[in-house]
Amino acid sequence: MSRHSLIELEAVLAIVRCGSFRAAALDLGMSTTAISNAVGKLERELAVRLFNRTTRSVSLTYAGRIFVAQIKSALEDIQKAMNTARSQQETPSGTLRINAFATAAREIMAPLILTYLQRYPQVHIDLVTEGRLVDVVAAGFDLGVRSADLVPSDAIAIPLGQMRRMAVAASPAFFESRAIPQVPQELLTYPCLRVRLPNGALFRWRFEKGGEELQLDVEGPITLDEASLARIAVTNGVGIGYFMETDVRDDIAAGRLVRILEDWTPPLAPLCLYYSNRRNSSAAFQAFIALARDFAAGRLAQP
Repeated sequence: MSRHSLIELEAVLAIVRCGSFRAAALDLGMSTTAISNAVGKLERELAVRLFNRTTRSVSLTYAGRIFVAQIKSALEDIQKAMNTARSQQETPSGTLRINAFATAAREIMAPLILTYLQRYPQVHIDLVTEGRLVDVVAAGFDLGVRSADLVPSDAIAIPLGQMRRMAVAASPAFFESRAIPQVPQELLTYPCLRVRLPNGALFRWRFEKGGEELQLDVEGPITLDEASLARIAVTNGVGIGYFMETDVRDDIAAGRLVRILEDWTPPLAPLCLYYSNRRNSSAAFQAFIALARDFAAGRLAQP
């Protein structure tokens, strides 16, 4: 077998894991052409087709399913051996892959991730943000960042310790001709920004005070799925928005937004950095965990 066979085997598993040649190419940092050529070369060496390909989908053949079942554990052993070797490094280097909600990534970007990159310039961080819950191990990530209540029970978690809250806000101009709502139910008579979740469902605004919990299906002129777009709409007077506090804290402090119903938005579960049990982790991984623990303990500047 050729000396490039490891790359070809990794390509096959990446396609199975990601569901397409294009997604696998992005996952491995290769071009779609390169990954297609790698699989084609392997299929020619084996004299068997591993994938059924159409313009819309890709699936394993019967031979491909048997092949993948047999090589998967072997490649995992090879990866463990490589991680063991990397763990002997004195200087952190290589790539760390992190998966996070976009809001979580924004909260830790400056105080944790950028601080880490300044300390360890030989490390590259591949940060992927998405709203859906992901099995970080199966998807090839080293670390995940989620709310504590969404961390898998079998993961090792590091609470990052920051108090997190939602914030309901609108522009000062919006309230020039309107009374400020005093209870959440009054929002039902105001134009609000609707929020679409990653699964396509509309988010119901959540409130709590004195043991009373509410979920409101607000109405308004626009539905958005990205906080930065919602912020633009709200600062331009389109309606009332529901945000992570950290996304609009500066706007509130500067007077660009007016916060309302603050006593109805209690603290949320803290963020957690989490990972699977790794006995032979790289120096880069160990350094990130150490820095995260310093951040959690308040030994790093927080936003």
